[in-house]
Amino acid sequence: MSSKKNYRNPWLWIPSLYYAEGIPYVVVMSVSVIMYKRLEISNTEIALYTSWLYLPWVIKPLWSPFVDLIGKKRNWIILMQVLIGAGLAGVALTIPTSNFFQYSLAFLWLLAFSSATHDIAADGFYMLGLSQGEQSFFVGIRSTFYRLSMITGQGVLVILAGYLEKSKGNISLAWSITFLIIAGLFGLFFIYHKFILPYPTNDLPAKKEESNSILKEFTKTFVAFFKKKNIGIILGFILLYRLAESQLVKIASPFLLDSKNVGGIGLSTSEVGLVYGTIGIICLTLGGIIGGIVISKKGLKFWLWPMILSINVPDIVYVILAYVQTSNLWFVGTMVAFEQLGYGFGFTAYMLYLIYISDGEYKTSHFAIATGFMALGMMIPGMWSGWLQELIGYKLFFIWICIATIPGFIIAKFVKIDENFGIKKSN
Repeated sequence: MSSKKNYRNPWLWIPSLYYAEGIPYVVVMSVSVIMYKRLEISNTEIALYTSWLYLPWVIKPLWSPFVDLIGKKRNWIILMQVLIGAGLAGVALTIPTSNFFQYSLAFLWLLAFSSATHDIAADGFYMLGLSQGEQSFFVGIRSTFYRLSMITGQGVLVILAGYLEKSKGNISLAWSITFLIIAGLFGLFFIYHKFILPYPTNDLPAKKEESNSILKEFTKTFVAFFKKKNIGIILGFILLYRLAESQLVKIASPFLLDSKNVGGIGLSTSEVGLVYGTIGIICLTLGGIIGGIVISKKGLKFWLWPMILSINVPDIVYVILAYVQTSNLWFVGTMVAFEQLGYGFGFTAYMLYLIYISDGEYKTSHFAIATGFMALGMMIPGMWSGWLQELIGYKLFFIWICIATIPGFIIAKFVKIDENFGIKKSN
């Protein structure tokens, strides 16, 4: 195979690969919630079943070794993009049916597993297809395009669905068309990446003796993770840091969409796409950027408590919105922007803590395990959030969200962090 195929300009494939990586995740986690709400599924069912869709990301570390063992990562990427497209098309075609909820959920499961596997393959391929210097250079580029995919999914596509709802006068048809458009986009990703992705010479499946070694090493790294000092505190922090946010994120969009007579705000689908999916994601991203800058100056230990306050205290804006019940887009947008800015800023400490506890001989594997527990921390509380909201109403639910921030503050008291961790060393 020619060296031209072995190496391709990273600008030709890094942006598109990570843009493609983000879209199915945001569709499964956020867009599906809005779609089901507009199709009149109860908050209890929405929160329970869409929270189950976190499972592939929870158990992703368990099957990541098999991606190394079976086939090339390039082939995994191409295959998963086909399956993601098929899953999206399946959702589109089942929405108009009488049992759309069960059928569309089945396709969302396919989408979730394909997306999680695509993540594994893409991140592995990133290291194979780039030199060490290029990996460092493109880390910000890949993150930017991943964020852009979030705005596309949660913002642009939701605004499009809202426009189609009005123009077609048929909510079911509007969402079918929207999902067909995303499926078509993945058809294009498949064709593009099939021809553009490089063929790194080291992108090879593990040999038999290597596969035994990989599985043995995997078991060893898994055991080593649970032998870490203060593992109970570590797991408690990972699972409880976002206890409130994990419940809020499943109910925020339904609350914004619900009519005022049931305690909601009464925004249209397009307005939610603008406020929560566009302005909100931009502020979330800005918060993360600011968080990274300030930690690089004084370290994670210094900023841990301000960031815990930042991710939790702004949740009170939903209490205010539930009691005021205004549909003023400027007011609602400002409140959501403030909450998401705080979330992005506070989330920086969380991600850096995962890096901190993963340091050592098995840092890549331990970080993957830590992110699995991170997904578990979002999955379990999210499952009961819809049931609780329907039981006590939006006002009391958002008050409960503020109470649910307390365990995160308590566990943080016991967290040990090196004073210099996160500080950028000057040359």
